[in-house]
Amino acid sequence: MREPQQAGSGADAFAAQRLTAEKIVSYVINLDRSIERWQHIQSQAEGFGLDVRRISGVEIDPASREPWPHYDHAAFVRGSSRPMLPQEYGCYLAHVKALNAFLASEAECAVIMEDDVSLSADLVSRAYSAHEAAPFAEVIKLLNHRTVLFRAAATSADGDEIGKCLFGPQGSAACYLVTRDGARKLVDALKIITCPFDVALERGWATGVRVYTVKDNLIALSVRSKESQIADRARYRSIKLRGLRKIPTHVWRTVELFRRVRYAVS
Repeated sequence: MREPQQAGSGADAFAAQRLTAEKIVSYVINLDRSIERWQHIQSQAEGFGLDVRRISGVEIDPASREPWPHYDHAAFVRGSSRPMLPQEYGCYLAHVKALNAFLASEAECAVIMEDDVSLSADLVSRAYSAHEAAPFAEVIKLLNHRTVLFRAAATSADGDEIGKCLFGPQGSAACYLVTRDGARKLVDALKIITCPFDVALERGWATGVRVYTVKDNLIALSVRSKESQIADRARYRSIKLRGLRKIPTHVWRTVELFRRVRYAVS
């Protein structure tokens, strides 16, 4: 495993600029009220010579009673054993917004991030190297909470292994590379909201997207990730279904596991 570089060198800056010219773009999703988070990302990007573009996050008023377009409440509850939170809905829309911004560009591929990551000097070059090693992958997750029963499909010139996991969810949509074909497929397949975005992103068997992951994270979450902008664990627990009402979720997750295994070995 190659450790992320936290200090930029002239070579790293040159590589990042060269790759930008070759049409890889980087986006960071950031809420308008999260000024400090954006300033931190911006400062890191400037220090590393990275060109990072901001995508304004989507705020949803928790007090609003307006229905959420394209949200399938029954399907979401079946899969998650709870209803979707307003902040989750906004997060989902923000990722779709980032995908559409990428499609409106001329770039070959994009790295999409949330603002609670800690950038590294070699992020863009390693991400592009992974793309070159696995050109068949339409999404490559660059950061996960877990990678269990990993099956390698390729190794990049930087030594990063790219493959699939037999067990999941892996968790997190904080940083991933997506190609133009992958973005088009995701935007189309994720029009109806049935899962949190990080779960939906991994479900290549349902979306038709060729989703892969690196074995070891290319970057890490920052200390700001401990301050969730969606909800804390107590909030999640308070809205979870319990007892017999959770049986449909257990069935759904069991079926998903078998579908994931079949997808990973295909």
